[in-house]
Amino acid sequence: MQLNKLSRGAKLTLLAVVLVAIDQIVKLLVHHYMEVGDRIEVFSWFNLCYVENNGFAFGMQLGSGEGAIDWGKIVLSLFRLAMIGLIIYYVRLLLKKGKEIPFGFTLGVVFILAGAIGNMVDSMFYGIFIEAQNAGFLTGKVIDMIQLPLFKWESCPSWLDFLVDYNGYFFGPIFNFADIYISVAVVYLLIFHYKQIM
Repeated sequence: MQLNKLSRGAKLTLLAVVLVAIDQIVKLLVHHYMEVGDRIEVFSWFNLCYVENNGFAFGMQLGSGEGAIDWGKIVLSLFRLAMIGLIIYYVRLLLKKGKEIPFGFTLGVVFILAGAIGNMVDSMFYGIFIEAQNAGFLTGKVIDMIQLPLFKWESCPSWLDFLVDYNGYFFGPIFNFADIYISVAVVYLLIFHYKQIM
């Protein structure tokens, strides 16, 4: 199979599959070789950690997560599935428009799609296949592993606490490759393709 003979849609599909595969392989390696709560300082500005995120970005969650059925997590997972469906539909519309839409814009949307799918896989299946999570379908926890403690922020205002970890380091939140795909794509689209967004 030669890549240059593939259609634009096939290339973007292949890219999304590769991105999701990278995200999942890294998460499963972290799960296999580390214990939840482990933290390895690779550099002073880069930590490899193993945390399980039960909700949104930065550990926020919908509902208390208590009770026999975690309805908040199920609602969040169903919302994510609906958003993934809408993004796939949107990418198909962009591809139909062809050269009217810059390829970079469509590429950015595909990165967001890959990130959403990567985290959705965790929610859908990790609760079933990772025994320690003791959850079920649509209620699994997302595995996060990357932390960039850039500098200590001793006097961080309380309303920005989510940017600081328990040691006082700026950008203490722990995230994964899927989060990186989404974040980088959003910044890229806002900087280089704001006309298509507006």
